[in-house]
Amino acid sequence: MEKAKFTFIDLFSGIGGFRMALENNGGECLHFSEISTDAVTAYCANSNEPIEKNLGDITKIKELPQHNILTAGVPCQSWSIAGRNLGFDDDRGQLWNDTIFLLNQSKPDAFIFENVKGLVDPRNKKALSYILDRIKEAGYFSNYYVLNSFDYGVPQNRIRIYIIGFKDKEFADKFKLPKPLDKKIKLADILSDFNAGSDLQKIIETENEMPRDLFGEIITQKSMSLSTSNGLNDYFLFNDLRNGHSTIHSWDILVTTERQKKICYLLLKNRRKSAYGDLDGNPLSLGHFQGLDKTITAKELDELVELKILKKEYYTFKINKSKIEELSADESFLLSLCEDNILVMDKLKMNRDLKIKKISISKTILPLIEKGILISNEERYDFKNTKISTGLYGVNRIFLPTSNIFPTLVASDTNDFVTTKIIYAKNEEDHKMQFVEKVYKKENYRRITKEEACMIQGFPKDYILPENRARWMKLVGNSVSVPVIEMLGKAILDTGIFNNKKEIKFDRPKIHNMPTYEINSQLMEMTAVKNASR
Repeated sequence: MEKAKFTFIDLFSGIGGFRMALENNGGECLHFSEISTDAVTAYCANSNEPIEKNLGDITKIKELPQHNILTAGVPCQSWSIAGRNLGFDDDRGQLWNDTIFLLNQSKPDAFIFENVKGLVDPRNKKALSYILDRIKEAGYFSNYYVLNSFDYGVPQNRIRIYIIGFKDKEFADKFKLPKPLDKKIKLADILSDFNAGSDLQKIIETENEMPRDLFGEIITQKSMSLSTSNGLNDYFLFNDLRNGHSTIHSWDILVTTERQKKICYLLLKNRRKSAYGDLDGNPLSLGHFQGLDKTITAKELDELVELKILKKEYYTFKINKSKIEELSADESFLLSLCEDNILVMDKLKMNRDLKIKKISISKTILPLIEKGILISNEERYDFKNTKISTGLYGVNRIFLPTSNIFPTLVASDTNDFVTTKIIYAKNEEDHKMQFVEKVYKKENYRRITKEEACMIQGFPKDYILPENRARWMKLVGNSVSVPVIEMLGKAILDTGIFNNKKEIKFDRPKIHNMPTYEINSQLMEMTAVKNASR
């Protein structure tokens, strides 16, 4: 057996993405730290590690044994765009302090920290600067890189920040980020029930028939996709808030008249204008609609509400002070936000204090209305489905096998699907029509399988995970993309940091906080399922 080139400790280890990547570079894992029972079970099952190697809850670890590289996929909820964007106002953000404390205590030669791209957003500038300053105070020379997993060997649009640091400036200066791979793995390469064969040849033939300009470029509208074939997007987006040649709206699916479609497009075109409110998307009143088209009636809008394409909602309230008696703390705070005795919904939705206090606007307003304290002052109309990530009728996006990518895998799963049907369209209208008729209406689409999810993250397709979809999706979605970490690990080795390095002698602390009996039971269950499938 080849001697390990370096040793590492794996904090927030998840199911072992860091471990697999660094072991592929010749590293030896001394310990890992994880509190999720499912994650620990999967980690031990796939690495043949005993539970005693788990250091458990990072907040309870006082010191780490000597090692060469420290890795940490610090929980990302505090910085994720999908989260509440509260940064260090969220207790989970404090785990960065625990991580840097252990970095400072153990003084490894280098480290790799991973987090969501939200950490580099302008609104989190102070938080990122604080983290980098703390790392510098610990005696490290570091830099951060924003990378997309798709560029380094997986068919997934997964953009993450990686903070790489060295104890010695000499090696920090030598560190060079490898260039993205020229040959990308595509979605079709991992779909278990897709047989490329002559289908891909038909795509090439169709491309030759597409209309082109004087320079030979396919004539099409501006693409809204990260992946296109023949000038047409490789996935269809289901929502009522955006528009594009591959967007499917609720009025494309439901039986609607041309007049109703026109009203829907009118709302779609105007709801983001500042004249109607301060939010990115604002509901419109009957008066607003009639200002755009004086022939629109309340009856027509209400018919679209009955079709569940639109919804009617309260927009402003008057406060009836004579009804105010005993109020809860949340109700009192909400009422304190009124201006000139008027409460405006978009002002509430933008209020940061409500988020920090975790006050639900809808749950707080309803009892105030029932008590007669709030009286509706204005009603408006908006699309019923206003959350883009949710999509329509249980579908967010459906990806064609021609797509270069699949969207970011997340712990909560998504309403994203794949189809193995290939569309041979010659223009955008035909592209959308064929998709609705051949894929959507015939239900020729499905969710990705566990094996495909593993490969999308760079794990072997037979990686041992729970059978329950919600459980394995949470584990895979929380993991790192293995090829990206493997590439970063190799780049660290290429600096020569461990050349002529003396062997590290270490004592293995007997620390773990996980219920061993539960881990062992699940481990036997997972292994049995894997063996039975062979």
